[in-house]
Amino acid sequence: MIKAVIFDFDGVIANSEPLHFRAFRDIAIAHGLSLTEADYYNRYLGFDDVGAFTAMANDAGRPLSEGTLTALVAEKAVRLEALEHDGSVLFPGARDAIRRMAACGPVAIASGALRGEILRVLEREDLRRYFPVVVSAEDTPASKPDPAPYRLAVERLSQVSGVALQPADCVAVEDSRWGLQSARHAGLSTVAITQSYEAAELTDAQLVIDHLDELTSELLARLSRDL
Repeated sequence: MIKAVIFDFDGVIANSEPLHFRAFRDIAIAHGLSLTEADYYNRYLGFDDVGAFTAMANDAGRPLSEGTLTALVAEKAVRLEALEHDGSVLFPGARDAIRRMAACGPVAIASGALRGEILRVLEREDLRRYFPVVVSAEDTPASKPDPAPYRLAVERLSQVSGVALQPADCVAVEDSRWGLQSARHAGLSTVAITQSYEAAELTDAQLVIDHLDELTSELLARLSRDL
């Protein structure tokens, strides 16, 4: 039986991937690296910031020192915050979907984004209270597609919610193949949403939806019946 829902953040709750791309691109260019939109979505979207900059530099044959890498990540965070000032970054239906899922059981976030970036959006949108657990890039030594983020999210959610949870009791809501692989390898059920990629690229998901309005208690019951 599905008892808890764990959301990815960028690409599921926050329509921030275009902003992340712009921030990565701007900082990369300033440091003599190039980044196209196609390469971002096809090669680097699944990484956290450290992994993305490392991969970009390695692909360009320009490995980064630890100090330079730290500076790039910090500059990108500042640029992203500036880009977010134009308005809400929530996907349509995200607020209501979070409220519906929280009414069904405990919810959490497992993301490769930085904690400050996640909390900034949740607090601005008055959604922080729904998430007793937020697992971010800083919390695990390996990022998606490694299962560590989801394993930690289940462990922490079980501790704070008062509900004894195993990975099989939880469903992950994801937008990318990297996130789906992470969740599946951690033992969670999976729902994919076609907000970043088409359904044909989300074959690791047990169910695929096109809009967060489809994320309902009935969908959770359907997943539970299929377990």
